[in-house]
Amino acid sequence: MSRTPISAALVLTLLGLAPVIPSTLPDALAARTASSKDAQVYFIWPHDGTVISGGKFWVRMGLRNMGVGPKGTEMNNVGHHHILVDTELPDMDKPIPSDRNHLHFGGGETEARIELPPGKHTLQLLVGDHNHTPHDPPIYSKKITVIVK
Repeated sequence: MSRTPISAALVLTLLGLAPVIPSTLPDALAARTASSKDAQVYFIWPHDGTVISGGKFWVRMGLRNMGVGPKGTEMNNVGHHHILVDTELPDMDKPIPSDRNHLHFGGGETEARIELPPGKHTLQLLVGDHNHTPHDPPIYSKKITVIVK
């Protein structure tokens, strides 16, 4: 009979003898952080259809019925903002990617200065937990469009 090896850390974690670090657990074992069912994330500014001159602009982000805290704050109903630029919502069971289309604000920021090239762009907010994983249920805004001149 063949056996699949597993790490000693995983065995200790499953036995309750080691601290659980969700980012190191297989997806099937990591639980998502709970969110308030009536939470809402939204753009304070810019508004849908805003025309921006110069490419650099401030984004102001709002969150109702949940708290905003820095990454690493492991609490239900607390998370931090991510702005999705010109992309669709990611897999809700995995950490939000970190690249030019997925901007992380892990310091607990509620406003940020970003820069986009000229053209039409979509923006969407997604709240992530202490591990940058969307909450359960996920909290995301409607997608808005901005035009950079």
